[in-house]
Amino acid sequence: MSESDRPAVVFIGAPGSGKSRIGRRVAKHLDLPFIDTDTRIVEAHGPIPTIFAVHGEPHFRTLERVEVEKALNSPGVVSLGGGAVLDPRSRAELAERRVVLLTVSADAVASRIANDKRPLIRGDVETWRTLVAAREPIYASLADLTVDTSTRPVTLIAEEIAHWIQEHTS
Repeated sequence: MSESDRPAVVFIGAPGSGKSRIGRRVAKHLDLPFIDTDTRIVEAHGPIPTIFAVHGEPHFRTLERVEVEKALNSPGVVSLGGGAVLDPRSRAELAERRVVLLTVSADAVASRIANDKRPLIRGDVETWRTLVAAREPIYASLADLTVDTSTRPVTLIAEEIAHWIQEHTS
């Protein structure tokens, strides 16, 4: 697979860290397609909370793995769901890609996840903290760049990441 067949960048990070919002802006900045694996799952299979409720998390992770594999073999800017990094095959593929980890403080994420329907956190900051703490070592091991999205404007963050990508594209 040539470099042009791969994503310019892949965003990973905790729920509510801004992967979709920032990823979409970076893609626009670079004039590239944007792929959000959670959106693709919803388009093909329905709402994620419903998938969890009816079929369980293992079934969701199977659907997610299919979308992650497709996305990681497509050009553009990719945003992965927060738990996509749990699959060892996805981690192996991410090791060969340019990865940006978006982080966010618990204080900042509280308003982002309030009334949230994400099945693993359901708007609860303490549950979010526990989930993030468990995943943090995986996120950190995969990241080429880490950016905190807690307080800075999304536009500025996206511009900085787009500039970083342009500097690191061969």
